[in-house]
Amino acid sequence: MTIQDMRTGITTNLGTISGLRTSVDIPDNPNPPQAVVGLQSVIYDQAFQNGLVLYNFQVTVLIGRASDRWAQRLADTYTDVGAGGIKGAIESDSTLGGAAVDCRVSEMSNLGTVSLGEVLYLAADFTVQVYNTA
Repeated sequence: MTIQDMRTGITTNLGTISGLRTSVDIPDNPNPPQAVVGLQSVIYDQAFQNGLVLYNFQVTVLIGRASDRWAQRLADTYTDVGAGGIKGAIESDSTLGGAAVDCRVSEMSNLGTVSLGEVLYLAADFTVQVYNTA
């Protein structure tokens, strides 16, 4: 499967979170809360004879304006491993609709503000590790 197929599988799984918009491409005008999926790195030769490749995706979630009180509470919900969380949604179908052998969300990092245009947003980055055959 292609990188685009894996990216689409991640966004499809994220689509199960009520109210969260998703995008496989960086949007010109983000509309939070919105998750954007980007490829961070590729690690080849994870098994003998080039049999496994590890794709690291970064899911950046623009939660809301940094000045909005509800944005921090929503960040807590997205970070939680329970219902409404990014980890649970992505791992709900670990094959990403058949686009991967397996996937897992390994960490959330960089919870803080991001400036887009002249607006400060609260955002968080989630690392998604996707294993696939070469």
